[in-house]
Amino acid sequence: MSPAILTVILLVVSNIFMTIAWYGHLKLQSTGVSASWPLWLVIICSWGVALIEYSFQVPANRIGFEGNGGPYSLMQLKIMQEVITLVVFVIFSLIAFDNFSLRWNHYLAMLLLVGAVALVFYK
Repeated sequence: MSPAILTVILLVVSNIFMTIAWYGHLKLQSTGVSASWPLWLVIICSWGVALIEYSFQVPANRIGFEGNGGPYSLMQLKIMQEVITLVVFVIFSLIAFDNFSLRWNHYLAMLLLVGAVALVFYK
């Protein structure tokens, strides 16, 4: 598999875990699963999920970074990661939260981020 594709796959997987670590506890709280948990326990659980996220994020950056022989510059890696984060977040939120909806300004913000990706790859 090419380093370019492997990097993107690893970034997607890492962002799935990151989104669960950052926002999954809100869903657990709203369903009553973790509503009575102390904050320190929620933080520890989120850190545990984030550790899995790092296990994909760090290799993605190492494989993809041009300084290590990969195809992407540091800025390209960062901007791609932000757009992947946004896509994963939107999908997660639409599935997990009934009251989540997208408005025109959200679509425009996403379009601008996609534009940022195009700009960062422009020579």
